[in-house]
Amino acid sequence: MSTIHPDPEATGAQTPHLDFAGTTPYEDYVQADVLTHLQHLRSDDPGEMVFLVTTQVMELWFTVIVHEWETAAHALREDRLGVARDALKRSLRELEALNASWTPLAQLTPAQFNSYRSALGEGSGFQSAMYRRMEFLLGDKSASMLVPHRGAPRVHAELEKALAEPGLYDETLALLARRGHAVPQAVLGRDLTQKYEPSPEVEAVWAEIYANPDQNDELVRLGEALTDVGELVWRWRNDHLVATRRAMGSKTGTGGSAGVAWLEKRATKNVFPELWTARSHV
Repeated sequence: MSTIHPDPEATGAQTPHLDFAGTTPYEDYVQADVLTHLQHLRSDDPGEMVFLVTTQVMELWFTVIVHEWETAAHALREDRLGVARDALKRSLRELEALNASWTPLAQLTPAQFNSYRSALGEGSGFQSAMYRRMEFLLGDKSASMLVPHRGAPRVHAELEKALAEPGLYDETLALLARRGHAVPQAVLGRDLTQKYEPSPEVEAVWAEIYANPDQNDELVRLGEALTDVGELVWRWRNDHLVATRRAMGSKTGTGGSAGVAWLEKRATKNVFPELWTARSHV
């Protein structure tokens, strides 16, 4: 973690190395000059800057979270539960930071949002490729969501690959099957390009795992780590809904989306559904 140090001359501390042949090692690693010059405003409204930077910060958090969940999925495939849980736990702190990104935007009045809304043009958050990769890892697959990215071959190829790969929950259920739990073959062999649908048999598997007297069992702890992820994803969706409802009411969203109506529907959905419903049977 980098920190801002006080003036060494003022504190009597040893003077740090200040003279570099090129850019500073910090700049070489962080690329701060690149990051802080990516803000190209399209309006004269002073509020557009916080909207644009906040959105860019969200994209960076999407990228980190995708990395964590892919790390967890690969570890689950290799039966390395400790590595998977560590990645999931890190993603919880990152999801909390992502959700906190709504704070600068949460108090926007309709007039304040309208003052630079036109700068978005046809742009909309549902067009975010990295967010789509997050959703695919959560099991919310949809081939139609690749369509907006046909003009960006690299991005399209990455999404196409993510669409066909097992998600975080798919790898979890495959691990449970290898551990002797009765996950049905219809679930294990499902079409991975389709949205995950709940299974009564999977619900029964989780109910059996959670009924284990040893609540420190590694599968119980894995289930709880996934439940923590699911809860924060639900909070993200609800915070998005509230911020949008406050800024624009029920108007049509940017990019032709249904706006609040679409977000309301999303907010009712839980990821890893049987982890939630199984609790009624323990």
